[in-house]
Amino acid sequence: MAYRKGQGGGLSPATRITQEIIARLEAGTKPWIKPWRGVPVSRPLRACGIPYRGMNVFWLWMVADMCGYASPFWMTYNQAKSLGAQVRKGEKSTIAIFYKSYTKEVEAPDTGEKTDEARRVLKAYPVFNADQVEGLPERFHPAATLELVEPEGREAELDAFFNAIPVNLRHQGCEAYYEPTADRVTMPPVSLFNGFDHYYATLAHELSHWTGHASRLGRDLKNRFGTAAYAAEELVAELSSAMLGAELGLPVTHLDNHAS
Repeated sequence: MAYRKGQGGGLSPATRITQEIIARLEAGTKPWIKPWRGVPVSRPLRACGIPYRGMNVFWLWMVADMCGYASPFWMTYNQAKSLGAQVRKGEKSTIAIFYKSYTKEVEAPDTGEKTDEARRVLKAYPVFNADQVEGLPERFHPAATLELVEPEGREAELDAFFNAIPVNLRHQGCEAYYEPTADRVTMPPVSLFNGFDHYYATLAHELSHWTGHASRLGRDLKNRFGTAAYAAEELVAELSSAMLGAELGLPVTHLDNHAS
């Protein structure tokens, strides 16, 4: 994955969701293949345990995948508060969709004739994943069943090289990305990767984005997906990670997983 920008506003719920889905489908030649194993996901659930329906299922699945959320539960700010919990400071909400159709009796202004008119309502409301909330009961954080394994190919020299880089690095979820606003790199746990060569190569890619921060090389990291500037930044990251990999002796088999 590339780098993550803040959520934009001013767009309708349908437009925002459609754009995100298109962006995911156009993200690469193999958009759903990653060099690490994902945590099994279940159907998105409301705070009360009732499953979401319709477009919310696919949408919240996708958001959970992008953000690395392991919990299937989603809730509003007030629902979290009613459970004695608190959304962590700085966490961003995700939209969920409320849709219903109904009929309403209307009267024609010229004839006074009454007829039933079909109406539809589409509204968005903000929700948070349980992983964004502190103080929830344990039932909101079901244990993952993915077996952790020690991947092959770990090298002390490579560990020493990457550990010396003063980056704000966290390991969580099932996505790899760089956040310019937080100046932070997020990586899946090492145990989810097929091999350490893939871990190192993926980390090198995200660190290439990290070099573009205003406090370092000052590249434009606020460009939108699909623009020439976005493509240029991705090219910088791919070339940088490829050259770094060549210097460090990493294999090139990981490049198919980054093709875009």
